[in-house]
Amino acid sequence: MSPTRFASQHKWIYICAIVLLVGFVVVGLIQYKAVRSTNQALDKANRLADEVAAAGYPRPDPSALARVLGEDGGIVCEDPASALKSALWKINMSNGATGPGQRPVIADRQAVQAEALVLKVYCPDTLHRIQSELEDLKTDQTVRR
Repeated sequence: MSPTRFASQHKWIYICAIVLLVGFVVVGLIQYKAVRSTNQALDKANRLADEVAAAGYPRPDPSALARVLGEDGGIVCEDPASALKSALWKINMSNGATGPGQRPVIADRQAVQAEALVLKVYCPDTLHRIQSELEDLKTDQTVRR
């Protein structure tokens, strides 16, 4: 049997090997991008965890922060200075009642600073837009430590 006849009879083996090789390259590139993205998310989560610990809070789990906030801050960084986000944020700093019983309260200073830390790490370009609102809030030490 001649070598050219052998190669032509088993051409499908070469074709399958090439298709598999191309498939492995594509999967490898996709995995590389996912791992790089995960590493960036963990880096930012570690930075935030360090900032939170430096502010006096217990250090949160960086892997949980990375899952929630990702590498871009997720919904936290989607226009935090908008009127709707500002209103929702202020509602969360109320007495917890609903309807006519809901009242504003004096928020804890550290809780307000914690929100600013998230913005500082994940979207520092938007922090200055709500900094004035943060400074206008009446805060005090309202939580026992």
